[in-house]
Amino acid sequence: MVVKVYGPICAATKRVLLVLIEKGIEFETVHVDVTKGEQRNPEYLKLQPFGVVPLIQDGDYTLYESRAIMRYYAEKYKSQGVDLLGKTMEERGLVEQWLEVEAQNFHPFAYNLVIHILFPSIFGVIPDPKVIEESEAKLEKVLDIYEERLSKSKYLAGDFFSLADMSHLPFTDYLVNNMGKEHLIKKRKHVSGWWDDISNRASWKKVLEHYRAPI
Repeated sequence: MVVKVYGPICAATKRVLLVLIEKGIEFETVHVDVTKGEQRNPEYLKLQPFGVVPLIQDGDYTLYESRAIMRYYAEKYKSQGVDLLGKTMEERGLVEQWLEVEAQNFHPFAYNLVIHILFPSIFGVIPDPKVIEESEAKLEKVLDIYEERLSKSKYLAGDFFSLADMSHLPFTDYLVNNMGKEHLIKKRKHVSGWWDDISNRASWKKVLEHYRAPI
């Protein structure tokens, strides 16, 4: 059964595409134009009542929220493709810890920067210099913690690539390549080396080749 992935050009959906590619899972994409509000169409809301992407349909199984979908496929196909969860319970615990760090500490500030600098018109936001300044300052502090962590291990959860690293790719790519905020990454030796590593994975290059947002 081919997995259907809704909203492939959106950043959060790219997390899902990465897992599917790393696991060698066949999928097809369904375009949802968020710039036209298609995520709020009645038919889509029947599948995703909050009106956001991503969403997957796998046979008669429907699931939304990008990190939940990532975990689902990483677990369901754990023995297939790249192991993204770790080999022991302790490694799995660290993967989950850093996934939560990404969701709770990294993403909110990166998201604010992206919305206020890159996509204000799409989301109906008036760019707020104070929000931009405060978000960047808070992100700096988060990345200082990442620098310390990555001085001790190749990847966030240890010496293996995992969901924790993968989840950072879409929004960090915006920061580095579309917003003039690459200094946040590049001035930190270990964060910069980590970014160069994960952003050069074949799976990420494939996602960008086929599903890059029209910025």
